[in-house]
Amino acid sequence: MSSSIAKKIAMALSGFFLLVFLLQHMSINMISVLSEEGFNEVSHFMGYNPLVQFALQPILMFGVIFHLGMGIKLELENRAARPVKYAMNKGGANSTWMSRNMIITGIMVMLFLGLHLYDFWVHEMTVKYVEFQPENPTRYWEELHAKFESPVRVGIYVLSFIFLALHLMHGFQSAFQSVGFNHRKYTPVIKKLSNIYAVAVPRGFIFIAVYHFITQS
Repeated sequence: MSSSIAKKIAMALSGFFLLVFLLQHMSINMISVLSEEGFNEVSHFMGYNPLVQFALQPILMFGVIFHLGMGIKLELENRAARPVKYAMNKGGANSTWMSRNMIITGIMVMLFLGLHLYDFWVHEMTVKYVEFQPENPTRYWEELHAKFESPVRVGIYVLSFIFLALHLMHGFQSAFQSVGFNHRKYTPVIKKLSNIYAVAVPRGFIFIAVYHFITQS
């Protein structure tokens, strides 16, 4: 039992870390809508800052892999521990669709993350460490803008962020419960914040993708 609780707490802590990252990532990308110059400046700083590249970036990658792996492990353990008759009951009676399908929405988000890494991280590593191109602080906005030229890619991004919203609607409040923050007075507030975050952040990413698509020259 204590091992299961420890796993849930570790899962929750990695979730909190990723929630902060998502908000930060969306905020930086939103700059591309407001100012091409500003986005280039911030992106160049992030792309060449040693602390970001060689300390925070590996921690982020570990956090993502850990969160996915632990989520799948806990879900499989939970399903194995349920009585067989539980599967015969109506799942929606005591739980939401999001809570029953976290593993599905999580995997869909991770599949999208693979595309996102290919689009941006692999390209960045190729530019800097394979082709050894000289620093160009003005390239970032154009590269981001060009990625959203295809309506198919934009559609994939939009669909993926819808899955992210579904994942966050349960994951946000579940993380607080896992670390023992479950109070009659504050839990409803956390649920409201969960819904706001789960809608606002994915919607921000969708807005960025659609903006760059409709402003193609």
